[in-house]
Amino acid sequence: MNGEHNDSGRSTYEQPPYPQQAVPVRPVNPARKSPALATWLSLMPGLGQIYVGYYQQGFIHLAVVATTITILSMGARGAEPLFGLFLAFFWLYNMIDANRRAHHYNRVLEGLGGETVPEDFQLPGARGSLPAGVILVVVGVLFLLDLNTDFSLAWLEDWWPLFLIGGGVWLIVKARRQAG
Repeated sequence: MNGEHNDSGRSTYEQPPYPQQAVPVRPVNPARKSPALATWLSLMPGLGQIYVGYYQQGFIHLAVVATTITILSMGARGAEPLFGLFLAFFWLYNMIDANRRAHHYNRVLEGLGGETVPEDFQLPGARGSLPAGVILVVVGVLFLLDLNTDFSLAWLEDWWPLFLIGGGVWLIVKARRQAG
């Protein structure tokens, strides 16, 4: 099977006489994020999102996992299987989300088109949050007082749901302001 020959004696399967063109190699952008590293870091919930630059999502993921573990440790009165399954699902989702966000970040960074960016999936920017800042300051002051004075945080065991109610009220007010 050397190929068919034409009248000139050359094989019809020969390569063309011109050289193949080299494929240009694009330099790697140092701002790229490693999807594998983002996934691995997400073994600690939220850390992969923070690595990619999605700080708010990272802290939300950490808070969801911490809250679920707290509920499980306090005894969920028969709902332990539900919370346990949720925790396992959310932990896996957290890792997949970090990988997906890293891939998306890199595609947007390279300027690859053909996809639309959802509104809640914007590239991270340097912005602050007044409510989050106030919460961090208050929690820090409480812990500082607990560690260095006779001030006790034992009352938090009974009153911690007030933080959830306050956060819910804040989200409702913020949504009403945006809608109106």
